[in-house]
Amino acid sequence: MTISELRESIGTLPRVQLGHLPTPLEFCPRLSDAIGGPKIYIKRDDCTGLAFGGNKTRQLEFTIAQGLEQGADVLIGGAGSQSNHCRQLSAAAAKLGVDCALALVKDHKSGATQGNLLLDNLLGASVEMVDVETQELLDDAKDELMNRLKREGRNPFIVMQKANRPYGAMGYALCMAEILEQCQALGEKPTTILLSSGSCTQPGLIFGKKMLGVDTRIVGIAPIVWSYDIQVAFIEVLNKMSDILGVDLKFERSDIENSNAYVGKQGYGYYTSEGNAAVRLMAQKEGILLETNYTGKALSGLIDLVKKGDIGSDETVVFVHTGGTPALFAYAEELLEG
Repeated sequence: MTISELRESIGTLPRVQLGHLPTPLEFCPRLSDAIGGPKIYIKRDDCTGLAFGGNKTRQLEFTIAQGLEQGADVLIGGAGSQSNHCRQLSAAAAKLGVDCALALVKDHKSGATQGNLLLDNLLGASVEMVDVETQELLDDAKDELMNRLKREGRNPFIVMQKANRPYGAMGYALCMAEILEQCQALGEKPTTILLSSGSCTQPGLIFGKKMLGVDTRIVGIAPIVWSYDIQVAFIEVLNKMSDILGVDLKFERSDIENSNAYVGKQGYGYYTSEGNAAVRLMAQKEGILLETNYTGKALSGLIDLVKKGDIGSDETVVFVHTGGTPALFAYAEELLEG
């Protein structure tokens, strides 16, 4: 399938326009030299617009459209207290003139109105803190919120739910096409694309890769260790994408390379010294800000894979900046620790 055919196929799906696209692709010469050789480009999906941008904007164009097609007047989300997804959902709801209701985990970063939590407030979302151990346990709270809103005569839609992931991933199938076009214009062929992903960003890139018949390696660095098998979950998303578009593509474990080796001992939402060092390296070599939980850990993974020789010094790597920079301010103390 050609890029234009991929766009035409996905273009049949409901979609709202939220992002500033295409996002830039920048060469990082000083970072490339600092980590030992591969030519590194950064895909600036922190520049998607929508309240400081991030990868969720591409996904929300499709997932929110599912709700608006059903006449939703309240969009429901739920994740950790410093969720980038919830911040961009809040912004999208404001832009589209509908309400946003969030169920957030009462965690170690929920005590102060800072970072993404501050932005949720400024954007007008209603926020409820839920005392559960992880965001995986928020489904009951989101369902309860939906039922309460229905009793009040509203028409709510849960945007952040499993059934929506294949639609959200469509945004990154299109991003794959965007990356390939930009690389071609620069006379480059990406050998590896590396990014932070634990949900539908990486599956979208994998789907786009297979649809377009390219052999670029796609490496996901997980920000969280889920209770379920992430490869099985990704395959489910990918095969559902095939069903939605009516294409004859099937996926298996060999299509998915995703590592949780860089999450850190404390788990999701906690920094690692390697991740924070990567944040400082990118800032001081390229003047680009990452953050502690997603992009910082992903870059630390890239650095480690180069050091081990798993990514060669002669490769061309695209590092996808998935955003999240507002959370930097909620992690100031940890960043100053190193």
